[in-house]
Amino acid sequence: MNFAAQFLYSRVLKNRTPRDRSREDEEYDPFWQRDDNKIKKQDVPALCDLHCCKDGLIRNGLIGQKPPSINPERLKDFGEEDYLNGDVKTWEMKIVSRNEELLRDGLSHIPQSSSRTSLSSCNKLIRFEDISAAAFKIQCSVQKTPCMYSRLSKQYGMDIYLKKEFLQYTGSVKERGVIYLLTSLPQDQQRKGVIVASDSNFSMAVAYHASELRIPVFVIMSTSTSPARVKMCREYGAMVISYGTTAKDSQTHARRLAQENGYLYLEEEDSAVYLSGLGTVGLEVYEQVPKLDAVIFPAGGHCGLLAGSAAALKHLNPHISVIGVESESFPVLQQSLKAGHPIEDQACSNHHFYGDVSGLCFGSNSLQLTGKLVDKVVAVREEDILISMLRLLEYERATVDAEGAIGLAALVAGKLPELKGKRVAVVVCSGNLELHLLQQCIARALTLDNRVCRFSLVVSDCPGDISKLLEVLAREEVRVLDIKQERTFVTSELFTVEVTCTVETRDKIHTAQLRNALLERYPTAVWTER
Repeated sequence: MNFAAQFLYSRVLKNRTPRDRSREDEEYDPFWQRDDNKIKKQDVPALCDLHCCKDGLIRNGLIGQKPPSINPERLKDFGEEDYLNGDVKTWEMKIVSRNEELLRDGLSHIPQSSSRTSLSSCNKLIRFEDISAAAFKIQCSVQKTPCMYSRLSKQYGMDIYLKKEFLQYTGSVKERGVIYLLTSLPQDQQRKGVIVASDSNFSMAVAYHASELRIPVFVIMSTSTSPARVKMCREYGAMVISYGTTAKDSQTHARRLAQENGYLYLEEEDSAVYLSGLGTVGLEVYEQVPKLDAVIFPAGGHCGLLAGSAAALKHLNPHISVIGVESESFPVLQQSLKAGHPIEDQACSNHHFYGDVSGLCFGSNSLQLTGKLVDKVVAVREEDILISMLRLLEYERATVDAEGAIGLAALVAGKLPELKGKRVAVVVCSGNLELHLLQQCIARALTLDNRVCRFSLVVSDCPGDISKLLEVLAREEVRVLDIKQERTFVTSELFTVEVTCTVETRDKIHTAQLRNALLERYPTAVWTER
């Protein structure tokens, strides 16, 4: 009976037409959906080049004028499943044109003017599918950074998890958006090259990843740029050109070179591709920390990380609070949200310290996403940022800049009391702090944290008086950092000396104990205020 059934089934298969066979194979294709549109054979190479690893050229179904969307997770699972079964065919697909349609599920391609040399922003809010496609494409090009439980949790009364994006190769989260942006460029533009004009983390990421992709890259920096930044950018593989005394001069020169030589002028914009790459941080945080209550991101003018990650997190769990943090000195994002459009006249006088956080609001897409998806935006003082940098260095052994520490600064300053007892993730997104600033920041932070103090007092210029002062300091268990004696320019009586001491204490309570002990022994002691 079984043999008869097999014989009849073989007769049915033999009588099928070739078209029926191809349509049935197409229905079982796990990669592509069914598409009845026909396409000429000579049009196929314009969409993709298929390089088969074995068994020659492989075609899956029919490739129409508008390729259907790819499900990256299903694609990955299918390959692993068939590999375990011991019978899988592998191939390499290389996108050479129409990449926007592949990533955006057949949306109409926005034409660009041939005279424009920068990558234009797409006036479209990103979708979760865009972020998923970006995560699949960049997974082999960037680090999946850890999101670890912090020892600071007990100190601030909540479960704090730090997403350490400063561990990327160039020390910045901007790598995620940059690598996705560069790999989405057409091949002819990749051969011509790209050009940027700044000393920001964005430029560093472009310099490194463009070199890795063998894309010619040029970076125009002003003559006031730190030599360490210039050296680092050259080591990444970029051609660095120093031009002009201001950032505006460098940008003008870069645009002119791009127009004359066919380079693509890149600047940090809120295009859908760039935001999708940055949004992959939200996917990883959600995956790494279960039962999240809130996620804190740096904000400021360049709020692409906040906007992109909010789109991912709110899609996965609308109950997760997404919070942005910016500086009180230039609350660009808060003012832009209040006005309903990007604010462009907000200036920052301390760009070297704040870095990319001090930039202007660069697009309406980010602003619209932030206003729609972000629950709260708070502002912190510069003092809070410095203490946050000190906490990360002491408790996490992490050397970060202001952009990386500003998220934790909201917890240090007590700006978010509603998060007490909850599970919170903080994105530490950048660690590119220059050495000369590191020393200044740490010294200033210790003073703000009441752990380095200075006082002056007058003692008689007799043998043993200075030693008695040092005995008091030793009894209080403080560490003397510096001591100075002034005998000439003093307003007190003759044969006296003014002693100025700089000491280090454990904390604020220890400093108060030292102050009381000194005032008890030396009533005329003067404490130098911060």
